Amino acid sequence: MNKVIVLTGGGTLGHVTPHLALIPRLRELGYEIHYIGTATGMEATAIRSIPDIHYHSVRTGKLRRYHSWKNYTDPFRVVGGAFQAAGLMGKIRPDVVFSKGGFVAVPVVFGAWLHRIPVLCHESDLTPGLANRLCRPFATKMVTTFPECAEALGKGAEVVGTPLRPELFQGDRKRGLEILGFEGKKPVLLSMGGSSGAQAVNKELRKAIPELVRTFDVCHLCGKGNLDPSSDGIQGYKQLEFLDTDLPDVLACTDLVLSRAGSNALMEFQALDKPMLLVPYPRQASRGDQILNAQSMEKRGLCHVLLQENMTRETLVKELQATWQDRERLMEAVRQAPPADATDRVMELICQIAEKKQK
Repeated sequence: MNKVIVLTGGGTLGHVTPHLALIPRLRELGYEIHYIGTATGMEATAIRSIPDIHYHSVRTGKLRRYHSWKNYTDPFRVVGGAFQAAGLMGKIRPDVVFSKGGFVAVPVVFGAWLHRIPVLCHESDLTPGLANRLCRPFATKMVTTFPECAEALGKGAEVVGTPLRPELFQGDRKRGLEILGFEGKKPVLLSMGGSSGAQAVNKELRKAIPELVRTFDVCHLCGKGNLDPSSDGIQGYKQLEFLDTDLPDVLACTDLVLSRAGSNALMEFQALDKPMLLVPYPRQASRGDQILNAQSMEKRGLCHVLLQENMTRETLVKELQATWQDRERLMEAVRQAPPADATDRVMELICQIAEKKQK
């Protein structure tokens, strides 16, 4: 009897990329795979392009922490989405649901609960997001990236890391250097700010390039639309909007990372044994989750942290140099830390839950 799984999660790519790590493994085991998301969200674009995945959309509302007139109407959309999801569960009859959170997950998890379908929920950040807090009473099992989150979620929650795409571990250092046009005589500093870039980091990093290229070859992933033509031609500096299929090769030749502190990226860098200087998004630009993520990693000796409000050209150069000098200790701490790649453990739990449901 073929096993059937429903995947759900959306709102950001961070809620989608772990699914991309699991899908090849689920296919190997013969799972029929369905994905429930929104009609126009990031998850729709990412998942609909994958062959043999059955994509379904439901209505949903955003769960806001700030005042908006939509707070009065979106609960009705969530309820409507829950009944849509419940109807889909009755048709699909999955053996298990794997949820990555985000506002679309709430009606899906509730709809699964109505049909007594077991749900495995994963939380990436150090504190549980609102969606996963709402899903908690209806979940069979909660798994997390950070130990602090497992403690906050209570009994039965398990720290596993984050499912990571296998291609991340298949990069070639020589190929990465060729892509960037570097000779490999200096260590490579990679600056990543996400798909849209990190404007504050971009600004100070560009000021610091003349000093940094004395020590490093710098690969600057600055985000779409953020290239600076005036910086072209600087020896030892390569700016790109983003990388896709070439990213594993560039990561393979990277010796030091400057990054924001999104949990998926942190787990990728940790799994690849990269020393990190993190500049988390400031609290006023987010719910503060990146600051907490970075502080947790720093407390465990896995990275250095520079808060954005303290970042200038001078402090950025100083902290990058200090992180580089401390690289051996940081890399050893990373090697001693619990595994960052949760793919094996999450697959094990999915199979256990599905087999129990089929009995």
